[in-house]
This record gives sequence, structure tokens and C-alpha cells, in this order.
Amino acid sequence: MHLVIPYASALSDAAVQALATLNLPNLDRLLARWAAVDDASTADQPDADEYALSLPHERLLARLRGWPAQDGLLPFAADAARHDGLAPAAGSGWGLVTPAHWHVGHDQVNLVDPATLDLDEPEARTLHATLAPLFEDLGWTWHWAGPTRWYVSHPSLAELPTASLDRVIGRNVDLWLNDHPGVMLVRRLQSEVQMLLYVHPLNDAREARGAMSVNSFWLSGTGPAQPATHALPGDVVVDDRLRAPLLGDDWSAWAEAWHALDAGPVRELADRGGASRLTLAGERKARTWQPAERPWWKNLLGGRGAQSHAVMAAL
Repeated sequence: MHLVIPYASALSDAAVQALATLNLPNLDRLLARWAAVDDASTADQPDADEYALSLPHERLLARLRGWPAQDGLLPFAADAARHDGLAPAAGSGWGLVTPAHWHVGHDQVNLVDPATLDLDEPEARTLHATLAPLFEDLGWTWHWAGPTRWYVSHPSLAELPTASLDRVIGRNVDLWLNDHPGVMLVRRLQSEVQMLLYVHPLNDAREARGAMSVNSFWLSGTGPAQPATHALPGDVVVDDRLRAPLLGDDWSAWAEAWHALDAGPVRELADRGGASRLTLAGERKARTWQPAERPWWKNLLGGRGAQSHAVMAAL
């Protein structure tokens, strides 16, 4: 079993304070007895930081699938489209279009978590049909998969680096729109979508009932589609229960989720040993551990390996 825990840490002041409150005895026990792994399947990008387009656990999962791990070009959109019943050909360019609300503040524009839009299918289909001409005029093929899962396909998307949606939620969108020529086209599209939706009757109706408007979109998951045979190994388990509280800045819930992880999957993993692995991923890095033989004298002394607080602060 290879247990992957994304969103294990964050860099905000609130996250640091929440981290200090954690009591994770099973994780401490595991880290004290296991050794860090550094191989081709788990080694993180040495130059990656919190402003990399792809999240550390996404880079790890791409490598475990055998995908080329190029920042911003991890083709999760094509992979998701395949699971949604579409048929991306290997090497083709795909992207995930997520309808979103951009909150305009005094000095920046933040992307609100699309999950809070509560966009139902009739509304989403209306918006999808409204925006279709803007994308199709570029020669992009426009696909529907669900209320918040729209896809585009075009050869150019195989080479267009984009930031993961989870990088952008709750943050200034300008930080994640680089100066790549293709991104400049996406910026123009976003502006056109904003103008079109600003006066759309559907948004008037949403605002009248107290719901947020859908006033923009985010494009992510671009890159060359990989063969369907490049699947995640069956022994890999991704437990993302920390995601929602972290992205929602609910640090009390995040701490509760960590304690549940420690009492459940982490404890089971520590007790199991054998060929198991654990990966913790934060905003900058993903690190992996596996059971290791210990010198007899360390067993006598009890041994103190890397402790969880220090490990997660460095992710």
C-alpha cells in the first residue's frame, strides 16, 4: 500500500498556528522508524516552490502513472475526460474548463471555490451553451460532462501550461496567469466571458435569490493526453480529506481531519509495515517514507526520527 496524503501542510500564518496544535502520535511513530525515499517515482522537482503551476502531489501522481512531469502540463483534464466517457487520443490537447465566480476586491481578484456555487444542471447547460461560440470560434472543441466539468480540446492545449485549480482557489488569479502566448489568449477569453455573463439574465436571477454569479472560468489540467494504459498503480490510495478544510481556511476542521487520519489510515500503515509507503504533500514538496531496517542500538534507545511538525513545516 502507498498512502498519499495531499494538503498535509500549508504556508499561511493560520496554517502554521494550526500545525502547532496537532497531536499525531502515530505519524510521529511512523516517521521515527521509517526512512525517507528518494527515487525516480517519488523524488520531487528540486526547484519547485509554492508558485509552481502544478501541486506537489499532482507531480507525484503523474510520475507514478509514467507521465512526463512538466510543470503546468500534467494532463489531468484528458484523464478525467476519459473517465467521463469522452475519448481523448494519446498526444491530443485537452483542458478542463471550470465555471467560477471571481471576487473583485480593492487590489486583487480572487477565485472563489467553485464548489460553493451550487450550480445545478439546467443553469450549467444554459451557461455552457452561451459560452460555446467564444471557444468554438478559436477552433476549440467544446464538451459537456457535468455542471462544473466542461472540457475543451485543441492541439494547442497540449503545449499550454496552466495552473491547477486548487492553486488558485481563494487567491489572486493574476499570480497564476503567466505570460505564455497561449495564456494571453486565455486571458482574452476570460475577459470576453466576463463581459458576456455580466448582463446574463441567469446571473440576475442567481443574485436575486442571494447566490453568487458565475462570472468567469478557470482552465486547468492541460497537456498531451497520455495512453489509457498509464493508470495509477492499484496499490496507491489518495486520501484527500484535508483538501476541503484547507482550501476553505477552516483550520479547526483541518486539524480534526488530521487527527482522524492519524487515528485511522496512518496508524494502520504504521502497524502494517512491510512494503508500505507514505507520502505527505504540501504546497512546495511531496516526501515519501517506507519501512527501514534499524540498527540494534537505535532499538535499545528508542530512536527519534523526523517528527511530524518539523516534517510538515518543510513541505
